[in-house]
Amino acid sequence: MAKKAAEAKPGAARQTEALKALLGALPGVTAHPMAPPRSAAPMVVLYKVMAKTFAILSVRGDAFVLVKTDAHLAEMLRGQYEGIGHRSHLDRRFWIAIDLGSDVPLKETKRLAADSYARVAASLTKAQKAALVKLEAA
Repeated sequence: MAKKAAEAKPGAARQTEALKALLGALPGVTAHPMAPPRSAAPMVVLYKVMAKTFAILSVRGDAFVLVKTDAHLAEMLRGQYEGIGHRSHLDRRFWIAIDLGSDVPLKETKRLAADSYARVAASLTKAQKAALVKLEAA
């Protein structure tokens, strides 16, 4: 079934790779692959800045990314795009799932991912922000 989902969305693989590159290049970001029990291959990669998650990228099965956003913007985006919805236990007011290869343009997906990073980075403590600035300078 996962193959059918990937075949139905030909742009999904390209978008997944583009997002991996963008998310991995942001300052202070660490990637944490997560595999289900009894599996060696990861299902998702959690992207964190200073140990706070800002994006979850599916790397197996359905192609999607979860990002944090503003509650009002989340509702507007769900109404604007069929490819934006909710897919997890995370608070649906602030987290959206973007189906890669859907009607959401790659440029918009990248913008939302970068905005998610900025939102989480803005919520860091002063000490964490100072450490992040040092990482950016290095």
